[in-house]
Amino acid sequence: MKEKVETSINKIRPFLQRDGGDIELIDVADGVVKVKLQGACGSCPMSMMTLKMGIEKQLKQDIPEIKEVIAI
Repeated sequence: MKEKVETSINKIRPFLQRDGGDIELIDVADGVVKVKLQGACGSCPMSMMTLKMGIEKQLKQDIPEIKEVIAI
C-alpha cells in the first residue's frame, strides 16, 4: 500500500513544488496516510485545503482503501 501511496503522491508533487512546497510520506496504516508538508506548503494558510481538497482527494481516487490523510 505504501508504494501505491508514493506513486500517487508523485503525481501531486510537481504542483506543490511549483509553489515552493513539497510533501513527505511519513506512514500508512489502517487506511490513514500521514504526511508532512514542507517548504512553502508547511506555513501556507491554505495548507489544510490543499491537504484535504487536493492531496486527500487524489489519493482516495487512486487508492479507494484510503480513509483519511493527515498532516503531522
